[in-house]
Amino acid sequence: MYAIFETGGRQYWAQPEQVLRVDSLGLKAGDKVEFDRVLAVRGDDDLQVGQPYVEGAKVVATVVEQGRGKKIRVFTYKRKKHSKRLRGHRQDFTAVRIDEISV
Repeated sequence: MYAIFETGGRQYWAQPEQVLRVDSLGLKAGDKVEFDRVLAVRGDDDLQVGQPYVEGAKVVATVVEQGRGKKIRVFTYKRKKHSKRLRGHRQDFTAVRIDEISV
């Protein structure tokens, strides 16, 4: 069984007992979170696709940790002008473990 759900403007493919890194939700470790914007659910033998969301479907997860991703460096320069800029960025994330997918 799996589900495709949406949170933070991104779509995630999830199975039970899987750990996903989603955009930061601002919750503490151990908190329960429920994603109700489910786009598709695949059971044992049937596939339900929403228009745009599946009615009554939800994905229940537990927050495992809060953290920051790997640092990326953004380097910009303009040739012949002696202009350079180096910036870094680390994206905040929330790691969640999928407990249950229900329709």
